[in-house]
Amino acid sequence: MSKDFAWKEVFRSRIKPASLEEMLSKIPVFEKLTPKELRHVADILHRRQYVKDEYVFYQGDPGLGMYVVEKGRVGIVVEGKDTTQKEVTEMSDGDFFGEIALLDESPRSASVIVKEDSQLIGFFRPDLFEVIEKTPQTGLKIVMKLAEMIGERLRNMNAEFSKLQKEIETLKLHQQHKEATHEKDSPSKKKSK
Repeated sequence: MSKDFAWKEVFRSRIKPASLEEMLSKIPVFEKLTPKELRHVADILHRRQYVKDEYVFYQGDPGLGMYVVEKGRVGIVVEGKDTTQKEVTEMSDGDFFGEIALLDESPRSASVIVKEDSQLIGFFRPDLFEVIEKTPQTGLKIVMKLAEMIGERLRNMNAEFSKLQKEIETLKLHQQHKEATHEKDSPSKKKSK
């Protein structure tokens, strides 16, 4: 039994394209697609119902694709080394997550747990490969948009990293100044004069 078959069984029901095109057009991965291309993508998406407290996937699972919250709420949860869980964000109607897994099967960096009964849409690597095979121009638009999103995130992370480095340097200088001032004013230094 292939991995593709297993995922198609989990997300068995097909989504009606007309009900999804507008939502898809607002998701950055698909925003550059024409109405005809959106219909084609909508035709291969998968819909699944989740119940409260059900996991969509676990941190460390292989990445297989992206999800869109069609209706409901999910929490993105990161597990620490001591097995404590921390919710880093919540997503609801129209939000999406896991899109990097369309390009890379690396382990998931977080778990996703359903916070209320929800309906999610899945778009998986085999779906992307099907688009690339059948309509290469559409597949290229999706892949290029994913690359653009990754590049933007990398630039943002680099900017954040630089900002944190500057803050650390400022704190170090402040601490050194504080320690130097404290040494000058300490009673033991005054007595030894």
